[in-house]
Parts: sequence; C-alpha cells; structure tokens
Amino acid sequence: MRGKRSKQYRKLMHQYSLHFNFREPYQVLVDASMVQDTARFHMDLATSLERTLHGKIKPMITQCSIRHLYVATSEDPSQKSRWIETAKSFERRRCDHHTLEEPLSTLECLTSVTDPKGSKTNKNRYVVASQDVEVRAHMRTIPGVPLIYVKRSVMVMEPMAGATEEVREREEKGKRKVGLRNMRGATTQMKRKREDDDENEGRADGEAVELAVGANGITAASVSGHMRASATQEPAPKKRKRGTKGPNPLSVKKPKKRRTAELVDEDRATKMAVEMDALATEKGLDADAANLVADGDSDAQAKRKRKRRHKTATASTAADVVPDAHEIATDA
Repeated sequence: MRGKRSKQYRKLMHQYSLHFNFREPYQVLVDASMVQDTARFHMDLATSLERTLHGKIKPMITQCSIRHLYVATSEDPSQKSRWIETAKSFERRRCDHHTLEEPLSTLECLTSVTDPKGSKTNKNRYVVASQDVEVRAHMRTIPGVPLIYVKRSVMVMEPMAGATEEVREREEKGKRKVGLRNMRGATTQMKRKREDDDENEGRADGEAVELAVGANGITAASVSGHMRASATQEPAPKKRKRGTKGPNPLSVKKPKKRRTAELVDEDRATKMAVEMDALATEKGLDADAANLVADGDSDAQAKRKRKRRHKTATASTAADVVPDAHEIATDA
C-alpha cells in the first residue's frame, strides 16, 4: 500500500509541476497544529515532507504560527523545547502580523500569505501542511494548492480539488484548441497553394486552347464545353482483380535452366564419339582375339597332322592266301 500511495503522490506532483509550474525545492507552509502532531507521533517533519512530495523542500512557518506555539507551550511546558526547536529550524515567513497585539487565526494568516489579493491564485506556489480542517477546506477553493496532513502517524497528501481540476481541464482544452487551429491554418495554407497551382494550370491550359482555336478555327464555346465535361467526369475506379493466388515463391522449387540447341547438339556429338571409340576398341580386341585363335588352331593342326599310311604287304598276302568261296564250292 505504501508503494502505491507513493506512486500516486509522485504523479500528483508531476501534474502540479506541469500545469502550475511547481519546482524544487517546494515551499511548504507549516502551521502550529502540524508541528504539534508530528512531535506527538515522534515524526521528523522535514524528512516526512520530502518523502511525501518526492523532492527537496523548503519548510516555512509564519509568525502567527510561532506565536500560537508559544501560547500552546504555556499550557503544556513539557513539549516546549521540542516544538520551539522544530519551529526555529524552519524558515520564517513574514506575514506582517507581528505588530498586532494578538496573532491572527491560522486560517486568516495562511490565506493572507497564499492568496493576499483574493484572486484565487497561488502566486508563490505554496504547499500547505495543516491539521486544521477549516484551513484545508478553504484552500481547496484556491486552484493549485497541494494539501498535506497527518493521520495516525501517516502523512497524507490530498488529491486535486475540484477547482484545481477545472483549471487543469480548461488548460488542456486550450492546448487542444491551439493545436487544432494550427492544423487548420496549415490546411488552409495548403489549400490556397493548391488553388493557386490549379489557377496557374488553368491559365496555361486556356492559353493553349486559344492557340489551338486560332490555328484550327475551332469555336471557343465548343472547346470550353468539352473541357467542362471532361472536368466533371470522374475517373472510373479501378477494379481489383480477384483470383486464385499463386504459391509462395519462397517455397517453390527453382526451375531448371533450359539448355540451348547448340549445347544439346554438342552433347549428342560427344556421346556418339564416345560410343564409336568404344566400338572401335571392342573391334580391335575381337580382331586380336581372332588372330590369336587362328594362330592356335594352325599350331594344333600342324601338331595333329600325321602322314597317311599305305597298305602293307601283310594285308595283300592275307587276301591271296584266303581262297574265294566260290572257288571252293566249285571244287567240291
């Protein structure tokens, strides 16, 4: 919760710095009741204020508040040293009420310091730290006054009041209007420039038409009517072609390059030459093998060739010895 509250306070002070020109060190007006309550809760007032405002501070106390503290210490002497020491450590803000016999109330004193002319403006950009409910209620009517109080030993910063919000919204609207005016001024300048360009083009076209009319003898009325008709005709809107979309070119395989006829012929010639060489080599091997076979057959034939043997005398003599069967039969 503490971090969330701290973030809100930072944003709130940023808004005050944007719209009401608050700058560090922040001037913090402290009254007597704030000094008394922080002392009762044993809080370091300056450190707590810096932590709440998220920046360096310049604590200030009015002369009337110091007089109120002296009056309170007379009623409670035990707290005199702590209250007076804390008040003396702050810068004293002159409110021109020290000449009065009795000090003014806290509401009157802080109002005269914050808004002396009653114009509902926090001219010196004070941050008011007060425990007085009436003081805080009156300060909400003055735009641009941050309010701080202590609740149960916790320092709290109030959100923007209604008057402050109205001023901020009015300023934002003024900025938007200025921006729109600037945009309108720029657009009007651009329109004027375009109109001047169109007029110059029209004049040039008119001069060209006059020259053409003088040269060809065409009537100017017909030419002007034709120009008006062409100007009124609006160009036809282009129809968007809708069809099947092709595949993604990154996912399509790249097509192979087509080979030219010359390369094909060269490949065929080389292929045929290779085949002829292969056939020639095969024929050469076959011829060598045939020669080798022929040589082998001739050697074998030479080895196998034998001389023809003639009939011997034994065979002839045997034929002579054996008689003919017929002859044997006749003899018998």
